[in-house]
Amino acid sequence: MKRKREMEGKSEIRSAIEELSMLVKAQPATAGDINLDAAPIPTKPFLHVCTLILQVLDKIGPTMAVLRQDIHQNIQRLENLCESDPTKYLNLIEILKKEESEGNARKGSSCSKALLWLTRAMDFMVALLQKLVKDPGQNMEQAVEESYNITLKPRHGWISSAAFKVALKLVPDNKTFISLLMAKDQNCDNLKEEMLTLITLLVPFLEQIHSVMRHYRLDRLKSS
Repeated sequence: MKRKREMEGKSEIRSAIEELSMLVKAQPATAGDINLDAAPIPTKPFLHVCTLILQVLDKIGPTMAVLRQDIHQNIQRLENLCESDPTKYLNLIEILKKEESEGNARKGSSCSKALLWLTRAMDFMVALLQKLVKDPGQNMEQAVEESYNITLKPRHGWISSAAFKVALKLVPDNKTFISLLMAKDQNCDNLKEEMLTLITLLVPFLEQIHSVMRHYRLDRLKSS
């Protein structure tokens, strides 16, 4: 309920910026190779950011239904494990360590794979927002397709890729999507500034997670 009250009157993008800003302040400065012990990835705040960005994805409409379901399931999987022992799994890296030690990280519906695909979905959203910031009047179908091609498609099997291609026809027009993203007190210029701020905060955080994934040799996994 507290989260809901705090978000009243705010756009999902603005709320995600606030959450990420707090995460960045809590993160220690790192350089070079990632230090898994010195650079934790707080589980609940990260999942909350993903939930907010999932709500942005919802505004694209039925096109993103399959991707949205995957993101939701991955968030739920990680949340369920975290809730089983909140102190132990305060840091997402502890989840990766656990499954790596058990030999389960690459199997079935592991939480390690959930985090990997969740991060890739965030990459897709970043790519889409970057295109809209660069050219706010860009054709939405083209922007969505190009963002998919450079982020998710290289890791998707042919079934997922084919389904996405068909769903592209349901993408809303640019004007509709932009109006859905704006808060009541916003105009296009304000929204563009917020999208740029979100990108600036989110990209380094995603890069950190990708570094961790490479450390655990999870970065090359593909869907069936």
